[in-house]
Amino acid sequence: MSNLLVLLILLPFVAGLACYFLRAGVIRSLVVTVTGGILAAASIALLAQGTFTYAPPAGWGTFIAVADFALLFVILYYAFKYRNLLIKLFTVSQIVLLGLFELFMVDHAAPVTAFYADQLSLVMVLVISIVGSLICIYGIPYMKAHEEHLHLEISRQPRFFMFMVLFLGAMNGLVLSNNILWLYFFFEVTTFCSFMLIGHDGTEVAIRNSVRALWMNSLGGLAFVIGMIWAYKVTGSLDLQQIIAAGPAASALLIPLAFICLAGFTKAAQVPFQSWLLGAMVAPTPVSALLHSSTMVKAGVYVVLRIAPAFAGSFVSDGVALCGAFTFVACAALAISQSNGKKILAYSTVSNLGLIIACAGINTPAALTAAILLIIFHAVSKSLMFLCVGTIEQEIGSRDIEDMRGLYGRMPRTTIIAVVGILTMILPPFGVLMAKWLAIESAAGNLLVVVMMALGSALTVIYWARWAGLMLSYPAGERPTPEKQDVLIRMPLTSLAVGAVVLSLGAPIIYSGLVQPLFQAPPLVSSGGILSGPMGAFAVYPLFFILGLGFLYALRAAKKARTLNPSAPYLGGLQVGDIKDSLFTGPMNAPVKVEAGNYYLTAVFGENVLTTPVNIAAIALIVLMMGGAL
Repeated sequence: MSNLLVLLILLPFVAGLACYFLRAGVIRSLVVTVTGGILAAASIALLAQGTFTYAPPAGWGTFIAVADFALLFVILYYAFKYRNLLIKLFTVSQIVLLGLFELFMVDHAAPVTAFYADQLSLVMVLVISIVGSLICIYGIPYMKAHEEHLHLEISRQPRFFMFMVLFLGAMNGLVLSNNILWLYFFFEVTTFCSFMLIGHDGTEVAIRNSVRALWMNSLGGLAFVIGMIWAYKVTGSLDLQQIIAAGPAASALLIPLAFICLAGFTKAAQVPFQSWLLGAMVAPTPVSALLHSSTMVKAGVYVVLRIAPAFAGSFVSDGVALCGAFTFVACAALAISQSNGKKILAYSTVSNLGLIIACAGINTPAALTAAILLIIFHAVSKSLMFLCVGTIEQEIGSRDIEDMRGLYGRMPRTTIIAVVGILTMILPPFGVLMAKWLAIESAAGNLLVVVMMALGSALTVIYWARWAGLMLSYPAGERPTPEKQDVLIRMPLTSLAVGAVVLSLGAPIIYSGLVQPLFQAPPLVSSGGILSGPMGAFAVYPLFFILGLGFLYALRAAKKARTLNPSAPYLGGLQVGDIKDSLFTGPMNAPVKVEAGNYYLTAVFGENVLTTPVNIAAIALIVLMMGGAL
């Protein structure tokens, strides 16, 4: 067990340092690739061993404490460097509170199980180590092209890959930690890594957005420290499992748990904290993919999910559900007004994380099952979409989805993979939709949450279907241009696309093996490829069969379409020239080029219309949640 923990947590830190000091690109690429392979294998081996607890030698506690203060002082250095008052305030507050806690309150002689893993932790380790490693490998050729585009004389890749690989170790440490002080340390490491990666390019806009991410997540760090100290005062323990076990019987724990939930909200970029994740899209695509799918934001939802049993049945639980459901529908609405591909993905990420947090607030076995399944399926599909957008952007020089119209003709392989990613987000029988169905069913007792979930799901279909249609709108009968891809680009894209489909096909097995053991009374029963329970059933295998028939029919229709004569769109009888010219007679009999575009409903869903009222409403809901804990 200790060997696997070394590989999953310590190895990425060592490999990250190696990436920084090894200036030869070939050796650094080898380190990243080998580390990714080891992490993936170690995560599978850990899953095979099952749940566990582990207590390392006592000296590690002192090391973590020293490293924690060192990290906070490094963050304080950057606060002074960029002259940000909020970061100074939040970081100094953390240093003072943590110092008082470590020196005068904590009984360091009391035994604490440092590491604990159940099915939730094991699922998170798999997502982090496999999806995160694929993203890091994708970054090898991507960053080479990125720096060529920027015309850099001195490569910044050593520092870039140091933080990318280190991030994976910090996340594994976070999801496996049972000592809440250790959990806090890894929580702060993810904050610092995201800050350094968002500001990687060193431009004014990159630095501005990285500083915003740092102050918002430093607020979350302060909330975590307050909640941690308060929880210790109530329970007298640093053991997270003991704190959770005491929760239902100790109403005094609700306030510290609400503070820890607030920390999770900031990390998961829930409204009104979504701006830091939206700003993170200025970073290179591998950073965006890592933050959105397998690391940073998943840390936030993990923390809320982990402590959810401690506030079950309380007003805090209802408040968490409302905050999450509101984020889900609000960010889905905001995504409709966007044509920037990365921004659509960012709003979609925040929206789906809101749905996961809403499930944590509903706090029933069915809702928690939906949350865990969403974590798995969303991570794979969303990372795939980010990598596709990065590949497309480097090829066409734009991330605007309007510029992706007819992309199939230019990049057929990437287009098909991207469309697979989109379909796995919105269609049955794929896992994301299955988890949404389960989430909505589990919210049946809360009308307001159900309505927000239903509206959010409907709005989600609009922006995803629009995007897929644009990329596939290629003239019938014409042959696409063959696409060349670097093997380290093709491998992660293909692996994630296949994984998104295969994991959905294996959803009954995933549920039975990874999720069902968490509950004494499982909400679903898996039989014959059908997941069924009191709320209904989701027929995974029958729906896949129907999907296969639909796919065969689509291939037949596409083949038949090549033999048909295409017709031009109706232009009021003013068509000019050949159908391929797409011209009509305009003012003064001048030919005008036909242009098509989507309607983005900015008057209704635009950021300048919705952002302020959404943030105000979100703050009110958080205040309501915190007030309900009193």
